[in-house]
Amino acid sequence: MATFSTRNAAKQLGVTATTLSRYIAAKKVPAPKTLQLGGIRVHAWSARDIERLRKLLPKIKNGRKLRYKKQRRNK
Repeated sequence: MATFSTRNAAKQLGVTATTLSRYIAAKKVPAPKTLQLGGIRVHAWSARDIERLRKLLPKIKNGRKLRYKKQRRNK
């Protein structure tokens, strides 16, 4: 069974690796299993994980949340 890195999985999903990592950290998407390679921990995505995430991505709400709207200064 083939495994993919977070960067490769993000490329297949059409998002950046940073975005996918943020979604995992915010618990918006389930994290795949983690492997220990040397002293580094990496996520190992299977094809099944990627397809499950492909169905989940449209349901995730994107966008910045601004607490206060900026006031424009008129000159």
